[in-house]
Amino acid sequence: MRLPIGTRPLDAQRLAERLRTQKQEQKTKKEPVPTNPVQRRVQELVRFTQQLQRVHPNVLAKALSRGIIHQDKDLLVINKPYGLPVHGGPGVQLCISDVLPILAKILHGHKADPLHLCHRLDKETTGVMVLAWEKEVAHQVQELFRTRQVAKKYWAITVRVPVPSAGVVDIPIIEKEVQGRQHHHKMTLSPSYRMDSGKMVRVRMRRNAHVAVTQYQVLSNTLSSALLELQPVTGIKHQLRVHLSFGLDCPILGDHKYSDWNRLAPQKLSVGTLKKLGLQQSKARHIPLHLHARQLILPALGSRKEELNLVCRLPRYFVRSLNRLGLEIPSQDPNGNDDAGHLGAQ
Repeated sequence: MRLPIGTRPLDAQRLAERLRTQKQEQKTKKEPVPTNPVQRRVQELVRFTQQLQRVHPNVLAKALSRGIIHQDKDLLVINKPYGLPVHGGPGVQLCISDVLPILAKILHGHKADPLHLCHRLDKETTGVMVLAWEKEVAHQVQELFRTRQVAKKYWAITVRVPVPSAGVVDIPIIEKEVQGRQHHHKMTLSPSYRMDSGKMVRVRMRRNAHVAVTQYQVLSNTLSSALLELQPVTGIKHQLRVHLSFGLDCPILGDHKYSDWNRLAPQKLSVGTLKKLGLQQSKARHIPLHLHARQLILPALGSRKEELNLVCRLPRYFVRSLNRLGLEIPSQDPNGNDDAGHLGAQ
């Protein structure tokens, strides 16, 4: 599609600005590596969280093509990188939906039709992401998600350890404006019960509240942190983050939004945890969210007569944090996938 003539100079100007920005970033990269280990760790985290947010769409599409974990005539499954939005919006320079036409052409040639999104993951979440070659197939997969026929498993590193070590969080979730902070909204719990004169009384569910159910299990833990496997039964916005932080008092490492309801500040970590991570509290804001869509099991669909088990390896920063915190990766998961052998970097 040809652009209106009036817009071309503006595009050229934007391109020139982008090239200048890239040159400036290249100069920054040539700065000497800090000798201080804390500064080195901060530089490493900053570089990681910015690496795919300011690149050309073609570069992003190629990066996604290198993260393919499954491909057949109906579906394409990728390992979604950290910090990359699925859809566009205010302040979003580049997102996955923008590069689906380019990704399709890389894989199927220049005449390929764009790929279609089957579901979404939050910007900060990594892991299994399903795309479809045909719109009709995408709608079928979306219906499987909507009717809760897709089994989903996430892995998360938490600050503190949940008690008990396995269970179900069944607490409705509602979106609220943070008191004293106009136009700033968060998801929060909307319990079905409250204490009244020492007795537990059932309350009517609020009209805007959503039923939210999360199954969890501790896979590994120390005194101050844990690796959890999470199975969301429902799919409410920020459900896992809210249930862990406000329901179990064990926020996800790097969750700067939900670690404290009232504060709009980086996650507050203990001295011991900071020491293990090689950071100071003033640099905690650079810690990425440690939430990974580890596994999806899709039921039989179309010509495929068997269920499809999709497992996605952890990103590099997640593995490094596990090692630093002294958390063990299960040597073999229940599906027989040997993690110790293939948990490489993203």
